[in-house]
Amino acid sequence: MNKSELVARIAELSDLTKKDAEKALNSTVLAIQEALVKGEKVILTGFGTFEVKERKARAGHDPRSGKIIDIPSLKAPTFKSGKVLKESVR
Repeated sequence: MNKSELVARIAELSDLTKKDAEKALNSTVLAIQEALVKGEKVILTGFGTFEVKERKARAGHDPRSGKIIDIPSLKAPTFKSGKVLKESVR
C-alpha cells in the first residue's frame, strides 16, 4: 500500500474527503517526526512505539576490499510493534 492508497482508505473509513484524510495523515507523520527529533517516544497503544535509539561506533568490514573500517555512532528511528498489531498479523 502506498501513500495515496492509504489516504483513500483513511477517507473511506472515516468519512473524510481525500484532501482532509491526506492532511490528517501528513499532520500525524509530522507530529511523530517532531517528537522523535526532540528525543521523545511516541506510543500508540496497541499499534506500537516509535523512538530514537543510539547506535554505538563500531568496526566493520568493507565487502569489496575486506579492509576494516570505522562506522561512526548515529541516532536511528526505530519502531516496535504493539501486542494487538502483532496478534492481528499472525
